[in-house]
Amino acid sequence: MHDGQFEEWCIADEQTPDDELLKALNWACGKGGADCSKIQVNKPCFLPNTIRDHASYAFNNYYQKFKHIGATCYFNAAAMITDLDPSHKSCKFEYLP
Repeated sequence: MHDGQFEEWCIADEQTPDDELLKALNWACGKGGADCSKIQVNKPCFLPNTIRDHASYAFNNYYQKFKHIGATCYFNAAAMITDLDPSHKSCKFEYLP
């Protein structure tokens, strides 16, 4: 925690089926404007190569980038907020205050 700042990340909801996640992932990486370069093959967030992991990365990237202009962590109910840093190994989920 920095200066008592409450850090939050946006990740895929466990309950959401893969086909829903895939739709939301494609939207986030397309029209949504998330930077999905790190979930491409051989990039730091490609593994684990699951729709859920990739969706979590994309959802969070979108949320952090655009939350200051009102973006939410919703994605048609496919996403949820967590206060546990979802980063793993070489894959850093960014947090922007």
